[in-house]
Amino acid sequence: MTVQQHTGRNTKTPRKKRLIIKVGSNVLTRNDGKLDVTRMSSIVDQVVWLKRNGYEVILISSGAVASGRNELRVNKKLDSVKQRQLFSALGQVKLIGLYYDLFREYNMHIGQVLTMKESFSTRDEYLNQRACMNVMLENGVIPIVNENDTVSVTELMFTDNDELAGLLASMMGADTLIILSNVDGIYNGNPKAPLSRVIPIVNYDRDLSEYIQDTKSNFGRGGMITKTNIARKVAEEGIKVVIANGKTNNILINLVSKPQETLHTEFLPNPNPTSQVKKWIAHSESFAKGKIHINDKAEEALKGDKAVSLLLVGVTGIEGDFEEGDIINVVDNQGNTMAIGRSNYASDEARKLIGTHDLKPLIHYDYLYIE
Repeated sequence: MTVQQHTGRNTKTPRKKRLIIKVGSNVLTRNDGKLDVTRMSSIVDQVVWLKRNGYEVILISSGAVASGRNELRVNKKLDSVKQRQLFSALGQVKLIGLYYDLFREYNMHIGQVLTMKESFSTRDEYLNQRACMNVMLENGVIPIVNENDTVSVTELMFTDNDELAGLLASMMGADTLIILSNVDGIYNGNPKAPLSRVIPIVNYDRDLSEYIQDTKSNFGRGGMITKTNIARKVAEEGIKVVIANGKTNNILINLVSKPQETLHTEFLPNPNPTSQVKKWIAHSESFAKGKIHINDKAEEALKGDKAVSLLLVGVTGIEGDFEEGDIINVVDNQGNTMAIGRSNYASDEARKLIGTHDLKPLIHYDYLYIE
């Protein structure tokens, strides 16, 4: 029997690199609006390769509505919300069934996760979702995530699955978020212009608004503006983000095995990211239950070099009804949101104490994210 000497080194198995892969509707949908099963099969093959080469994968997949659209002929005309609810309910069953069959060929297990925007609005629900997906990954199960379109309507909807992907990347502590669309990346001009080129590297704090066209995809709800805004926010939180063409053969394999030779746009991550709690808060602006107006002195303090809490003495007005622990937005004199945080007070109590000195902060700096 061979006896190994103790070297004093940490022999714990290193954590696998965690990838969040978002596959958009325009990748999984053919020109006639039907689901592209061949492309879907290719994505599965590549995810299997990633798993076998030491990566953990969470797959965010659009395509439920496209899957359901051709399953049923509707005699009477339905509005857009009812169509979306009906087709997604039909299509999600078909979509996850196809994924199940494709991954089963490789003896790999998948698990379905349907979520909603409001499920990220409280810390408890946020942590419950994270725990669910962590236990799946720990047991070799690939989470396949989509918005629950049957009940997520109007203001409860994500902008699109790009927004969901950004939240999940932050929540799950991903190493890389890969957003697969039907374009090669972000261009320095009109993608159809012969001299336009894909921008290969983008720093997390670079403004790309001059290059982005305000157009939405054919079958998805989002566009490149949404993708870019999400990419910048996630990269600012210390996670690398890649935007690439999901219809390019072996795109996922090439992105990890030979990235220098593969056309894409990469957002470099912030080397000094915020804490995990602040990452949650950074994505919570749309969940805010109230709005806090502050004076110039408070604004100056919050924008300074030191981490400071928001005190009630610097508050000039409060809008909305919220409870202790709810997310609230902080706005400057021009009405622009400059910070997001978790309130230490209910709104009624906070209103009575506006301008008062020597009290606990309205928002403690540990739960305050400056935009």
